[in-house]
Amino acid sequence: MSQMHRITFNPKQCAGRPCIRGMRIRVKDVLEMLAAGATETEILESYPYLEREDIQASLEYAAKQVDHAVLSLAT
Repeated sequence: MSQMHRITFNPKQCAGRPCIRGMRIRVKDVLEMLAAGATETEILESYPYLEREDIQASLEYAAKQVDHAVLSLAT
């Protein structure tokens, strides 16, 4: 099931960058923690107001951002 409803945008918060459930934690922050090797458990322990579904939503959002058409020039 999609968790994208957890991703919010507010131009008055974090310069309009995608955040988790209206909080001041950006999707980018969650993704950077995962990229640095943090586990879901470590993130949830460090940020007790986050939920596992928030991490899933961040990954889902990132996956949708890189899903774009690839154009190639005819030779």
